[in-house]
Amino acid sequence: MTVDKFAALGTANAPGQEVRQSAGNVGNLMRGGRIAGHLIDFSHGDVDAFAPTPGASERFSEALVAGGRQAYTEYRGSADIRSELSEVLAAFTGAPVSPDNGTIITPGTQGALFLAVASLVNAGDKVAIVQPDYFANRKLVEFVGGHPIPVTMDYLGSSQDSGLDLAQLEDAFKAGARVFLFSNPNNPTGAVYSRREIAEIARLAAAFDVMIIADQLYSRLLYAHQNYAHIRAAGPREDRVITIMGPSKTESLSGYRLGIAFGAPAVIERMEKLQAIVSLRAAGYNQAVLRTWFREPKGWLEERIARHQAIRDDLLDLFRDAGMHTREPQAGSYLFPMLPPLAVGLQDFVQLLRHQADVIVTAGTEFGPCPNNIRLNFSQDHAAAVAGGRRIVEMAHRYRK
Repeated sequence: MTVDKFAALGTANAPGQEVRQSAGNVGNLMRGGRIAGHLIDFSHGDVDAFAPTPGASERFSEALVAGGRQAYTEYRGSADIRSELSEVLAAFTGAPVSPDNGTIITPGTQGALFLAVASLVNAGDKVAIVQPDYFANRKLVEFVGGHPIPVTMDYLGSSQDSGLDLAQLEDAFKAGARVFLFSNPNNPTGAVYSRREIAEIARLAAAFDVMIIADQLYSRLLYAHQNYAHIRAAGPREDRVITIMGPSKTESLSGYRLGIAFGAPAVIERMEKLQAIVSLRAAGYNQAVLRTWFREPKGWLEERIARHQAIRDDLLDLFRDAGMHTREPQAGSYLFPMLPPLAVGLQDFVQLLRHQADVIVTAGTEFGPCPNNIRLNFSQDHAAAVAGGRRIVEMAHRYRK
């Protein structure tokens, strides 16, 4: 029997895909009045509340004037821009970055993730993935024919560690996993892997000759007094790590769809060959916006972090006062609150939030076996985010079992 590999991709409830269903069970579950108000979409960040980095539009316009020279760059991206990026990324991550052999610019970090997985995972290969973690990880591994081996993260924990079960990770490597794919900070919880955990991941990967794909998209948006350890600086060989980053929600540049993968030259070469077929290159004019990345005005990033931390803290207080366990994110702009026992299923509750409270969230089941959680991107207008949080609490109370 032929298996439809596209069926497992399941975009209906994926982050950013607005829930529009109006029929079926939801119609039968409606009770009580609407908590109407301005639509608050926690499935992605609000680039109106947090404007893109200064100079982004100017760099794009300059690229447009440059014409074909900037429009049709090398498949792996403009050599000049890669040269600039390699210096700042080496300084940021604590290990050398080759602009020629070890860097590729991609259409968003999602594009980098697809290229990396497709370049490293063949049909039947085992891949260790964290649960919960970014919703696309498992789907991409399965799409290319790989077999995910889940490794549990205690996302309800409160220690400075992420809660990754390192014994399970070692067992996954012993069972034959040859790739480890994870996000740090973790998406959806905002947990940051401790230096101890990163060192142990690097040690285990070296011992079992495992390739590491590290999605570090939110590694710049670190909250007060939080330390961060880059896996590529923790001792693994250069040819055994691919790091993925890019200017996205931290800088409100998501709309430019820019990602960067750097590390193992042989893998970068494969990724380039695949990109040349899939998309040719990252959008040429957009690449010029990367010249603003890591070059924001003095104090700009610190101010952005402070504003996000204030929103995070208010939402944490709100959910915790309502008895909804929520881990404190150490980085990034995501909250992963646990709902109380409800009289309706999680998917129905997500739809009810949309139709009764004008709030869009992502079901926790997109990220792993988390049937009692919802994920919120709180990179929103502060007052709107808090108002949305209140509506969620009211709806959870209304449908409490």
